[in-house]
Amino acid sequence: QVQLVQSGGGLVQAGGSLRLSCAASGSIVGTKTLGWYRQAPGKQRELVASMAALGTTNYSNDVKGRFTISRNIRENSVYLQMNSLKPEDTAVYFCYVDFAPYGRAYWGQGTQVTVSS
Repeated sequence: QVQLVQSGGGLVQAGGSLRLSCAASGSIVGTKTLGWYRQAPGKQRELVASMAALGTTNYSNDVKGRFTISRNIRENSVYLQMNSLKPEDTAVYFCYVDFAPYGRAYWGQGTQVTVSS
C-alpha cells in the first residue's frame, strides 16, 4: 500500500504561480508512470502531466509550456510547478503513481487550485 499526500494548492490571481507537491508513503521506484490529473466542476477528470519511468514527460496542450512535472525519487515525491496560471486552470488536482503491470495505481486526496481573473 502506498499513500499519497498532496499539498500546495490554494487561491492565486491569473498570471501567478503555484507548486503542488505529492509525497508518497513508500518508494516510487518501479512506477510505470506518475503524474497529475485535474477535474473542474461539471467536467471529466483530465490528464495534466505525466512522467514515465525513464523520465519522459507528457503534457496536455492546455498546460504545455506553463506547467512542469518533476519527481524526487529519494524523497518519494512528485511535483507540479504551475506558472502563468489562468482562470480555466481552476480545478481539483490529483496526483497518481501507477505500478502497472505488476501493481496498481494510487491516488492523492486532491487539492483545490483556484485562479481568479
